[in-house]
Amino acid sequence: MYLINMVKRVFLDNQGRRRILPFGFHLVEDLVPLYQMANDLKRNQLSKQAKLRLKWIDFYQKTKNASLTCRHFGISRQLFYYWLKRYDPSNLKSLEDRERIPKRKRKREITPEQEMRIVNLRKRYLRYGKEKIALIYQQIYQEKISSWKVQKVIEKYKLYYHPQKTAKIARKRKKALRKKRITELKKKPKTGFLVCLDVIVIYWQGLKRYIFTAIDYYSKIALAYMYKSKSSLNAKDFLEKLYYLFDGKIENLQTDNGSEFQGMFEKAVQELNLEHYFNRIKTPKDNSVNERFNRTLKEEFLQLGNFHPDSQVFNPKLGRWIEEFNFKRPHEALGYKTPIEFACGKSQLSKMYSSCTLEIPK
Repeated sequence: MYLINMVKRVFLDNQGRRRILPFGFHLVEDLVPLYQMANDLKRNQLSKQAKLRLKWIDFYQKTKNASLTCRHFGISRQLFYYWLKRYDPSNLKSLEDRERIPKRKRKREITPEQEMRIVNLRKRYLRYGKEKIALIYQQIYQEKISSWKVQKVIEKYKLYYHPQKTAKIARKRKKALRKKRITELKKKPKTGFLVCLDVIVIYWQGLKRYIFTAIDYYSKIALAYMYKSKSSLNAKDFLEKLYYLFDGKIENLQTDNGSEFQGMFEKAVQELNLEHYFNRIKTPKDNSVNERFNRTLKEEFLQLGNFHPDSQVFNPKLGRWIEEFNFKRPHEALGYKTPIEFACGKSQLSKMYSSCTLEIPK
């Protein structure tokens, strides 16, 4: 089809007719170049992965050495021979990934009579689980039925004890599936590319205080600020301070799945055109950099008697410690340089950082 279209294009073009018609159509000089053009067009329509596999094949055809090809591209021989076997020169789409969708999908095998029986039992025993209903079904009708079928009937007719609460849970689960997980992000060695956020909860004489913390994944430039609650409004306020500190040079944010990083915070993230990535559930190692900063803040500042429940008293002291952390404290992970020195270079420290650290807008 590509070849036919290219031939038509040449003959319909005036310059093509003047080139071909006076001298006749030559098989080698005219048809072969057209075939090559069509083949190049096919290559351009391949996916990124297929183009890479095509490079493997081209390199192998030039060198005739499979071992050299595998070493050159850093792939295993098993993988190379798999795609070499699938390669069809006349069909470059053979290098594309095949669909992984099963050809035969499981279908629900339940009769209308069984369905109505389950509906009646569920209405009668609304608080019973699917396993209990399946067992009662077998006792009454002398017929075994799987709990999976019972569950699907309950979902179909929404036979729940508290339908509004169940629907809310279902929406939360559906929303959680759409979240971008931090494992999807390929980290880059760049200041501001990824900033990690977290919250430290302080219990003090029947009171609770929340310290929002943030640290740059690459340069370790950090910020912390205490609030009386961990509402999404306070999280938004902290994000604005953080954005001011980095002079707007932030690309991605990483947080846990807490409610404080939803609502107003998420709206602010969208307004600032930032990407928001979440930790995996119950996986603190996903945010190990911030967890280590929280430990440092506790050991080197809070546990030395610097805490005060009044934020107007505590935050200025915390700001001075943050200034010391960013400008004076050597970091082993940075080759014993300070975060500002590592990010900007000792000869050209940015004035923005000192002013923002000490004079964060209220």
